[in-house]
Amino acid sequence: MTPFRLGVLVNPLAGLGGSVALKGSDDVAEQALALGAEPKAQQRMLQALSLCRPHFNNIEFKTASGSMGADLLEQLGVTAQVLHQLEPEAVTTADDTTAAAAALLDSGVDLLLFAGGDGTARDICSLLEARGRSDRQVVLGVPAGVKIHSGVYGITPKASGEVVALMAQGELVSSMMAEVRDIDEVAFRQGQVRAKHYGEMRIPEALKFVQAVKMGGQEIKELVLDDICAEFIERMDSDCQYIMGSGSTVAAVMAELGFDNTLLGVDLIDCDGVIASDLTASQLLEQIDHRPTKLVVTLIGGQGHLFGRGNQQLSPQLLRHLGADNIIILATKSKLEALEGRPMISDTGDPELDVALAGWYPIITGYHDEVLYPLQ
Repeated sequence: MTPFRLGVLVNPLAGLGGSVALKGSDDVAEQALALGAEPKAQQRMLQALSLCRPHFNNIEFKTASGSMGADLLEQLGVTAQVLHQLEPEAVTTADDTTAAAAALLDSGVDLLLFAGGDGTARDICSLLEARGRSDRQVVLGVPAGVKIHSGVYGITPKASGEVVALMAQGELVSSMMAEVRDIDEVAFRQGQVRAKHYGEMRIPEALKFVQAVKMGGQEIKELVLDDICAEFIERMDSDCQYIMGSGSTVAAVMAELGFDNTLLGVDLIDCDGVIASDLTASQLLEQIDHRPTKLVVTLIGGQGHLFGRGNQQLSPQLLRHLGADNIIILATKSKLEALEGRPMISDTGDPELDVALAGWYPIITGYHDEVLYPLQ
């Protein structure tokens, strides 16, 4: 099974102000420490990761040095790749959080797990928004702050750990956009609560995947496909063109749009209609320089191949040009469940590209419904 790439990031000063009545930690860390406050964030992350012990062999850990992650992973007996170095004995700042998060994201993580409070969530959200990744990169917070108004945190550290454990096992885990909120701590210390919306990030959500419309029979399958089609069509961007891969799930989208489809071929469309049909690999490369392009694909049922079987028109050159962020995957949950935990397969003929494409992808499985699933 493909290792689950987990970025572990701790804001060691999160929650410091709570025990010494400072109502938070923003800009008062040194004062809190002087009053005798003890850091709790590492312990909170430790609680979360302890639930994942049985699956450590399937997790590739990445972190920052010292109190921002490496110390507690060493305590857990984990060998981690340290991608950001702190100055010895330095008191960390928001800049350290941003720099460490950037290093972890640059390395390619399937999930960024961070311990902190609303200020930490704001810092990471700002970074992702600046990179145009807030709706794509999956993150999850371990609650360690005095105030937790944001929806990107687990209810408890253990709850966050349970979600990570599910992902490490290759279980189907849904994803959703969650709000980042924070309050004005100066006003809060004066007894006034002023919460503000700062953005949204994508988080994994542990659900029991009972598909209400999945009851067997072709008629019910069509209802599921209708939901997938509705979700994709709602997301279509008029400024973008879409390469439509082969397979019946993609064909259902084309039928819903009223467009002619090449079932075993690859077509190019936009919101207005079919641009070109049954394109070759070289023809696709000629088309993608004209405007923003996304690729729409589904996997082969039972086998799990996403690339390399039945869609060789999607060349390594094309996939490298588009990048993982421009790949849209459609599939029913029953098709994913039939893989029995096996990852989807990329067999492009370019081993380096297959490695680069590996990771966890959001998969549209219904209307306003998607799950995260690994590609190997």
